[in-house]
Amino acid sequence: MVRIFQPTAILPNCVIELDDNAFNHIVRVLRMKEGESIILFDGSNKITPAVIQQINKKNLLVQTADSVIDNRESPLNIHLGQVLSRGEKMEFTIQKSVELGVNKITPLLSERCGVKLDPERLAKKLQQWQKIAESACEQCGRNIVPMINPVQKLPNWCASLEDYTKLTLHPRAQSGINTLTLPNTNVALLIGPEGGLTEAEIDMTVKNQFVEILLGPRILRTETVALTAITALQVKFGDLG
Repeated sequence: MVRIFQPTAILPNCVIELDDNAFNHIVRVLRMKEGESIILFDGSNKITPAVIQQINKKNLLVQTADSVIDNRESPLNIHLGQVLSRGEKMEFTIQKSVELGVNKITPLLSERCGVKLDPERLAKKLQQWQKIAESACEQCGRNIVPMINPVQKLPNWCASLEDYTKLTLHPRAQSGINTLTLPNTNVALLIGPEGGLTEAEIDMTVKNQFVEILLGPRILRTETVALTAITALQVKFGDLG
């Protein structure tokens, strides 16, 4: 069944018009016809079955049915702080992190961050990343779309986290995720840039009570380490078996 995200509240048992993104995907990409069924969700953790009622040149009307709760969220609340990576690596990390159940993502700037973008391009990137998160939810079945926060400087993000168990990866760490205990379900996971964090940044994370963990004997790329750490956390504390 085709799943479509709508950014505004979906009214059950009525005729509604879908937005331009839905029109393009349903009509121009999937070439669906009147009478075919879809599933709508608006981020409220509900799904609403609907039937395509009318397709015009520029709009699409559907008849909705009853909305029902369809909870697929992990019991683990993960806030990913990811230092910006080059090219499509950041998009890949966001897409797969959402599929793995991350609840919030904050792109970060660090001393060795290789990405330099002006404010206008950053704003466009933020919109693009949010769209990627929405599409990932359409694909994986989640009905709450994670928020992609505005880009922050690394020290500001590290100092802003309250009521989180704060984790960062470092090869000098003596313990892994399997040895962790959590006081609650909130985890903040920091992933550094391709060149790694500087010594001053590592000291700063220690002052902000980050716990250093080790994933294994091999050094992983920045886009690999985030997904590996999220998976390990979900296996031990979340809903991956």
